[in-house]
Amino acid sequence: MCSKFCNDWFWSIRPVSRKPTRLEDIALLAGVSISTASRALNDHPAVNDRTKQLIWKLAREHDYPFRRYMPAGPIGAEATIALVVPRPQGREGRLSDPFFLELLAGVGEAARERGCDLIMSHLAPATYEDVAAAMTTSRADGVIFLGQSTLHAAFNRMVETEARFVVWGAELPDQLYCSIGSDNINGGRRATLHLARLGRKRIVFLGDLDPPEAMQRHRGYLDALGELKVAVDPALIVDAHFEVESAEASVEALIRRGVAFDGVVCASDQIALGAVRALQHAGRSAPGDVSVIGFDNVPFSRYSSPALSTIAQDTMKAGRLMVSKLLDHGGDTVGRSARVPTELIVRESCGG
Repeated sequence: MCSKFCNDWFWSIRPVSRKPTRLEDIALLAGVSISTASRALNDHPAVNDRTKQLIWKLAREHDYPFRRYMPAGPIGAEATIALVVPRPQGREGRLSDPFFLELLAGVGEAARERGCDLIMSHLAPATYEDVAAAMTTSRADGVIFLGQSTLHAAFNRMVETEARFVVWGAELPDQLYCSIGSDNINGGRRATLHLARLGRKRIVFLGDLDPPEAMQRHRGYLDALGELKVAVDPALIVDAHFEVESAEASVEALIRRGVAFDGVVCASDQIALGAVRALQHAGRSAPGDVSVIGFDNVPFSRYSSPALSTIAQDTMKAGRLMVSKLLDHGGDTVGRSARVPTELIVRESCGG
């Protein structure tokens, strides 16, 4: 390695105007050949980590345009995975969404177990062109899209040329790409049947029917009614976005219209919390008057009052599945979708 004297000498002979730093200059400062400096900047495995770190440090200090050469994440990682969050359908586009944070933790833990780095993309794709940009401009080894939103057709199109991605979401009939998601249909079915076993006769489904996962939870609700030989009452299928305030307003409107109901199956825990608040404001109790059950099992569900009964999604298992799909199949994720089982968690809000 070049000594401090070499470094001082190099800068002493440079013109005061300081011409742009060249690759040759970085190599001289590091005491390595130009080819070694180039390999280090490109994260070539033939160059040891210590030399790479030195050359990147010198490049940064001397304003060499090194960033285009840098790897997607810190050196030493087995792989780098990019996380891309599409503009959501049926939820606000906030990274603070409780279920999103749980899912992000699952992916993060799985990546760490595999010695991988995670990078969060600034992109929020809403079109095929956005999805293509997220894939073709990423230097990561694979991309996880946390949500399908309205991009089902775009993902199907993308997989024709690039299969280096996995999507968190529902599995749809004409799907070509790999998705990992919960068994939403069975979750909605189990929630509805549980309320029926408690003696509830008029059970509301509360949620937005457009997002694929909520649509499948509604399908489970309908399947349960079919098993019970109970006619579907359109008045009991109530729209609500994945927000506490939206659900609260929807249930308040249902009460004002005088619709009789004694149970509520909610498409998320946030929706369930809104339903409970609306009941309390109307002088009704959960579960005394109305049994309420949510979906997601986010942390606040066990600490609310009453504690929410819910359908749990195994976000840790989901994270491991998404990471393994990217790393264990050589980038060929096509046709390798999987569902994570759901679990009924009984707490106070349903009464048994």
